[in-house]
Amino acid sequence: MNDNATRLDHVVLWVRDPVAAARFYERAVGLEPVGVEEFGAGKVSFPSVRVNEEAIPDLAPLDLAPRMNMLPGAAGSAGHPMNHVCLSLPAEAFDALRTRLQEHDVPVSDFSYDSSGARGNARRSFYFRDPDGNVFEARHYD
Repeated sequence: MNDNATRLDHVVLWVRDPVAAARFYERAVGLEPVGVEEFGAGKVSFPSVRVNEEAIPDLAPLDLAPRMNMLPGAAGSAGHPMNHVCLSLPAEAFDALRTRLQEHDVPVSDFSYDSSGARGNARRSFYFRDPDGNVFEARHYD
C-alpha cells in the first residue's frame, strides 16, 4: 500500500469508562492501549487502543457525545449506534483471540464460514461484544 492510498484511520466507540474499556481491549482482545495515562491526567479527551500501525479505535466517554456535533445539520448524531466493527487477523491470532476472550468469560458466537469482506470471503469469523455493548467481528482469510 502506498502513502497516497485511502485507509481507515480510526473508529470512535462510546464507552462508560474509557480506562476500564482500554483494560478490556488490552487483556481480552490483545490490543495496545494508547493515551490512558494522559486521559487519566486530563491531558486528552479519550484513550485509544492500537489495532496496527495505521488504525485505532478511540474509546470516547459517553459524556463527550453532546459536545461532538461537528457536522452542521446533524445535531444529536454523535453516539448513533453502528452494527459492528470487524477485525481481520491471521489464523493463529484469530484462534488466540477466541481463546483469550473465552478465558475472560466474554461470550462469543458460533463460527460463520465464507463471509464476504474487504478481501473476499473469510474462512471463519465470529462475533463478540465489549463491556459497553459494542459488537466486533473477528475473521481470518488465510
